[in-house]
Order: sequence, then C-alpha cells, then structure tokens
Amino acid sequence: MRVLVTGADGFVGRRLVRWLLEAGDEVAAACRPGGPVVEWTSAAHAGPETLRFEITDHESVRSALAWRPEAIAHLAAVASTREANHDPGGAWTVNAAGTARVLAAAAELRERGLADPLVLIVSTGEVYGVARPAPRLETDPLLPLSPYAASKLGAEVAALAEWRRTALRVVIARPFPHTGPGQTPQYVAPALAHRLREARRSGATTVPTGNLDPVRDLLDVHDVVEAYSALLRRGEPGEAYNIARGEGLSVAELFERLAQLIGVDVRPAPDPSLRRASDIPHLVGDPTKLRRATGWAPSISLEQTLRRLVDAEAD
Repeated sequence: MRVLVTGADGFVGRRLVRWLLEAGDEVAAACRPGGPVVEWTSAAHAGPETLRFEITDHESVRSALAWRPEAIAHLAAVASTREANHDPGGAWTVNAAGTARVLAAAAELRERGLADPLVLIVSTGEVYGVARPAPRLETDPLLPLSPYAASKLGAEVAALAEWRRTALRVVIARPFPHTGPGQTPQYVAPALAHRLREARRSGATTVPTGNLDPVRDLLDVHDVVEAYSALLRRGEPGEAYNIARGEGLSVAELFERLAQLIGVDVRPAPDPSLRRASDIPHLVGDPTKLRRATGWAPSISLEQTLRRLVDAEAD
C-alpha cells in the first residue's frame, strides 16, 4: 500500500514510518520544513520518499498529496497540551484548520479520479473530558477540557463533515496516553523518569511533581503504531476508535513504579508550577471496538514499557 505519513519526523511518526516500511508498504514521509533529520534506512528496507510539508499552507499540502497515496496517516499536529495552552489559536490553526486542508486535498484527489485515499485522523482520548471514572466508549459525550483537546475535536468534526459531503474515507483514532524512549519530558512518564534519575545521581530525597491523583491509561508507543497500521487497513470509514489498554494507574502509582525500577527511595514533593489546570481526573479507554474491527490488542506490558523508558533514560 502507498501510505503518506504527515508529521513523520515526530515521536510517533518516525516509528510509524519504520513500521510501515518493515511491513512492505511504500511510504512517503511528510516532514515539516526545518524539522530534524531522520535516518530511515536499515538493512531490512530502503528509506521512504521524504517530502517537506507545511500544514498551514494549502499549496504545500496539495503538493505533498500529489504523491497520490492510497492511505494517509495524519499525525502532524501541535501534540503538547502545554504548547496548546500557551497558544490556543496556534493549536486550532494546526490541528483543526490544518486537518481540514489535508482533507480537502485528499477529497480533491478523489474527485479528480487520481486516488481514493483512506485518511486516518489522529485525535486523542482527551476529547472525552471529565466524566464518570469508567473506561470511555466511542459513544460517550465529547467534552474537551483543554485547548489541545478542543482543537483535536475540531479536526474530528472537519473529518466527519468531509466524509458526509464527499464520501472521502476517513477513520478517526483516539489514542490514550502513550510513551517510549525518545519522548520529550513535556509528558509525564519521561518527565518523572528524568527527575527520578537526577535524584539518584544527586542523592536528593524528594522529587518535584505535579498532581499525583489523575488516573491514566498508559500504552507503549509501539502498540499505538501497530493500531494505526491496523486501522489504515481495516478501519471502517466514518467511525472512531479508542486506542487504549483498558486499565488505569494513577500518577502516584506511576511515580512509585518508576522509582522502583530506577532504584531510588524518594518522596514526591508537590510543585504548584507543575500542576495542569485542565487535568482530567480519570481517563481510561475501552478498546473493544478496535479489537473487534482489527484484532489489535496491546502486546507490550506496562512493566516492559516503563523498563524501556528507564533504560533509555540511563543511556
């Protein structure tokens, strides 16, 4: 299959490109101008075709889609809640309006008979917002609490409108939190791992933390990439799918498990500057719909995920 991956130079995008190449797909990696240089080639496969892609420019988007993909994995986004909080308008410009540009260019390919791509829109489990402490279903109300989640819901609305208007095949993925080696410390798991590692080096007895009460459903990035690949092949147009483990742990439990793996005996020290005003108390997803549609299930345990994160931090 010919797959165009936008945001291919990002934390998840790099891994998705490699996964698709190893599966035998022909891949074009759409990377932002001035983004990091990614080494794609390996002994197993040649690298993808690399395209420069500016999501805020309609002609740049049209140029990238002139590659005529059979499928598009749209990952390009403002993916950080902190960054979106700092510039909500920028998050909407990239996440909602940018997605609308990709959809319009894909619909144009279809209307001209040049390609009929399936477009996978990567949203977030945060679109569910605050609700009862139970695994979220795709049919639950969507009540985003932050500029990031609201802009991602905007992308979903644009996708479903294009599907209804033009019959463009769109599939929505709602990944819940995920991590792995190389994720920036803007996210809670690598941030805690880094601070705990520093405490061990310095001999500190406390580690600054934000709110330890929220419960999260934490996946390994490789399981998320496998889910995206499955949805590109077997996702039903017009449908949304949770990508989740279906189990929750509190940030306090995450702190304790990382501390044990790193081998440090410290206490958390709440720091008001690290608290998020829009923290969702309980965010766990029900992956049943995805499992039934594709056969996907997480293959990497939480213990393995945290061990991989800790080992990478030690390198």
